[in-house]
Amino acid sequence: METSWYEATNETRALPLATRTVRAASFGGRLRGLLGRTSFEPGEGLHLEPCNSIHTFFMRFPIDVLFLDREGVVVLALGRVPPWRATRIVRAARSVLELPAGIIAATTTAEGDRVRFHQRLSLDRESAIR
Repeated sequence: METSWYEATNETRALPLATRTVRAASFGGRLRGLLGRTSFEPGEGLHLEPCNSIHTFFMRFPIDVLFLDREGVVVLALGRVPPWRATRIVRAARSVLELPAGIIAATTTAEGDRVRFHQRLSLDRESAIR
């Protein structure tokens, strides 16, 4: 089975956020998210859609989180969210992009920036984020 990967780019700043982003659009995919993983490598991303809040229960590492509206505009940026936390519901958010900790700071991504997703390639399911 193949999984489509996407490139997530901060269009406002013309900077890549993740070159290997997986979209989790099913209930099971969103529920599973990054659970069970021991790391989240630079270049990886997880796009949860629809989504307007997240948790990091049972996770082993901090993550950066971008809440995006329908147009892909960042409505809330949270850097280095540690394990065992839950965010508030962000009513304006339609989706969430989870990134390795430090990407928001490294790219100076901020509220009001626009994020775009471009399909890159297909890989075997075993290579995808689970």
